[in-house]
Amino acid sequence: MDETSQKLPASADAVLRQRRVELAREAFHEFRSQCFWFWKENPEISEETIPLIIRELRLNGGHRGYQVAAELCR
Repeated sequence: MDETSQKLPASADAVLRQRRVELAREAFHEFRSQCFWFWKENPEISEETIPLIIRELRLNGGHRGYQVAAELCR
């Protein structure tokens, strides 16, 4: 294997993590009043907060929230 092919998975992983954080941010804003009313207005959403977002979507997000939570778990 050459050096470029070894770097590819790390780059792809970074892209997937960034997409997951973006999806969590979108979910936070979409479900703000339903699931996240107790959080501050514009929290810093990162990899560390995604499990909390998933939990609240599953508990209070209804069917659509559960679907988004499942997508965040991938």
